[in-house]
Amino acid sequence: MAQDTAADGPAAAPPGAYQDKRAVRLAIVALALGLLLASLDQTIVSTALPTIVSELGGIDHLSWVVTAYLLASTAATPLWGKLGDMYGRKRLYQTVIVLFLIGSALCGISQNLSELIAFRAVQGLGGGGLIVLSLAIVGDIVPPRERGRYQGVFGGVFGASSVLGPLLGGVFTEQLSWRWVFYINLPIGVVTLVVIATVLHIPVRRTTHRIDYAGMAVVAAAATCLVLVTSLGGTTWAWGSAQIIALAVIGVLLVAVFVLIERRAQEPVLPPRLFRVRTFVLCSAISFIVGFAMFGTLTFLPTFLQVVHGYSPTLSGIHMIPMVVGLLISSTVSGQIVSRTGHYKVFPIAGTGITVIGLVLLHQLDEHTATWVMSLFFLLFGLGLGLVIQVLVLAVQNAVGYEDLGSATSGTTFFRSIGASFGVSIFGTIFASRLTDKLGPALRGVRLPPGLTPSVLRADPTSIARLPAAARPPVLHAYSTSITTVFLYAAPVALAGFILSLFLKEQALRASVTVPDGGETLATNPVERSSLDEIARSLSVLGSREARSGLYHRITEMAGIDIRPVTSWLLLRLEHVGEIDPAVLARETVVPFPVIAEAVVEAESGGYAARAQHPGNPLVLTDAGHALVDRLTEARRAVLAELLGDWDPARHAELAALIKKLSDELCGGEADHPERSANGPPRAESGTSA
Repeated sequence: MAQDTAADGPAAAPPGAYQDKRAVRLAIVALALGLLLASLDQTIVSTALPTIVSELGGIDHLSWVVTAYLLASTAATPLWGKLGDMYGRKRLYQTVIVLFLIGSALCGISQNLSELIAFRAVQGLGGGGLIVLSLAIVGDIVPPRERGRYQGVFGGVFGASSVLGPLLGGVFTEQLSWRWVFYINLPIGVVTLVVIATVLHIPVRRTTHRIDYAGMAVVAAAATCLVLVTSLGGTTWAWGSAQIIALAVIGVLLVAVFVLIERRAQEPVLPPRLFRVRTFVLCSAISFIVGFAMFGTLTFLPTFLQVVHGYSPTLSGIHMIPMVVGLLISSTVSGQIVSRTGHYKVFPIAGTGITVIGLVLLHQLDEHTATWVMSLFFLLFGLGLGLVIQVLVLAVQNAVGYEDLGSATSGTTFFRSIGASFGVSIFGTIFASRLTDKLGPALRGVRLPPGLTPSVLRADPTSIARLPAAARPPVLHAYSTSITTVFLYAAPVALAGFILSLFLKEQALRASVTVPDGGETLATNPVERSSLDEIARSLSVLGSREARSGLYHRITEMAGIDIRPVTSWLLLRLEHVGEIDPAVLARETVVPFPVIAEAVVEAESGGYAARAQHPGNPLVLTDAGHALVDRLTEARRAVLAELLGDWDPARHAELAALIKKLSDELCGGEADHPERSANGPPRAESGTSA
């Protein structure tokens, strides 16, 4: 089991304590840039792919430019998360940025598709670390009460990258070169490195792990073997060939070995007990299908738009926006509705059903389809995916106990990542196979110009322009049907997701299960957070929302005290900081001075507060006030504990400590008061002082 280890020297401060706010904001900007780099590289390549294969060749293996990144980042994510816990996140974050930039530079100088695929895997290793460590570092430098604000910022980064990825890929490819899809990472990454080195100071807070290296390696190898079967079968090697059969057998055996390893591992990648939870199994299967459909489609629609309709890379990115906008809108709306109503089963059913309809409609596309019709189909398909994507994480978090909250969330997102890899790979295989079958009849009787052969036409889509005018329509139709056929093949897979959704059992939603952040829903990488991290994320959002809309009403009512809620707020803050000048308090908070003045009058008239007899005559608590605050404090903790439902703080010391910490922060105003610390500021990573 993971254990917290005490650092040498002074104890680590709570997140956000002793941090310069300007430095924190700069660090958040740098982390957001790192997150943007990693999330953009999941989608930015899609609109550049037709140009890449035209220059480097190898259209049969086009999908591996995306798959290599997805597999590498998926496999590396759990490792980076645990290494960050053990050895500190700052230096590790700098390491993954360097690794990501090396991979980006190598991708930019690739001379053939094999090199590009290999270097994309290197880039993916760094990209997985950027995502998991960016989100984890926020928890190190931001107090829990403020995390909701930054979660929104990071969710916006994921949303923006979903929209901007295909568009920027098209712009760089058209205006500069496809190589700038990768080179653009270098200046942004260097800026991120400099800012992180300068302003990021993380208090030492180490955790010991028993890392499941064997499980991570075996599951990565198993996924790679099975994805190779789907991508090489029927193209490079026949389905019945010895190579394909061997890869399939090795992949299945590795899955069996993985199961055995996980049963014995102290900190397994996927705890076997999760598979006894029906909701987890169903949601993981549906997540696999969502990843399969989403990334398979995102990868091959730009090829359809550029080759069949002749759009520029930039315009193909613009035409992809309705799909991504539909996904963002429906995922946001469905998550909000579920968190307010507590009912979620209808959304996976509706979402998978709409996704099936969307795939069937995408199959109807051809070289004559009007732009507005394509945009409508893309929007509908995106709406379907978005209805599912948020709710699956909510359902899983609601179905498991506290011990499995972190691993269940990461497990669900893990299957979505693997599904994305399989989707891109299988879509690529179907496309390459169909194109080979259809180009022959399309070119029958056509006299090709010198140097132009069916294999050249298949490897380089831009060579269609060299065909005689009369021969182009059949070839374009061959490309069109080859791409749209993959959507028809994907429809039964999405239909299986619809059927599985019918078997989801709706359970009463815990109050602490709230809308997941962008890392859990819009990214393809698995989330790597502990159960405590997930609880802190949820309660920080709920607590801050409750603080704005009646938390003090609930606290005062639960304490059974006949005073106004604003007076409760004032007394709790007094207990936290020791003494208050009401005029200064009004300037430091959003509470108007007249309201504070009324609370001061009630506190003094009730004997709970009095003026201190020293310069400034600040307000301080009386003995009666301290007694009253004890009741308010217990009520405050009870309100937060009530939000946990059946996650019992009494059985988990770290959960009880979190409730106490949030209780102090969400109502008391500042984090730990510097004057109350006996040890002073703690050490920070890299030998710097926070």
